[in-house]
Amino acid sequence: MRDLDEIFAKLKRSPFRSRFTLRGKELHYLREKGIGTVMEHARAFIEERLAPAGIPNDGRQTPMRNHPVFIAQHATASCCRKCLQKWHGIPSAGHALTDEEKDYVLSLLRRWMEEYLE
Repeated sequence: MRDLDEIFAKLKRSPFRSRFTLRGKELHYLREKGIGTVMEHARAFIEERLAPAGIPNDGRQTPMRNHPVFIAQHATASCCRKCLQKWHGIPSAGHALTDEEKDYVLSLLRRWMEEYLE
């Protein structure tokens, strides 16, 4: 796992990662529901789609739209286990995420989404 300031600086330099923004219905949803509710959804998504040791559809488990968390996952390179390994140094296949690793991913998502609430 990496320092958040360092990783966000790196993400901003990535043409692919930096193109993700919240707008339209996803931004409205975040503002209407609030960061607390959206982070509850994030925790559930991480538990179900990212945390297990074996993910049969790794690399395709996170949609590109329809929830602010999904967009945040792509923007922060926490959308699949391969990206977690490449960008954040978290081992991929065969390793269930620890509580510390899940909290790290959630902190990435929260920080990215909070920029849209300022």
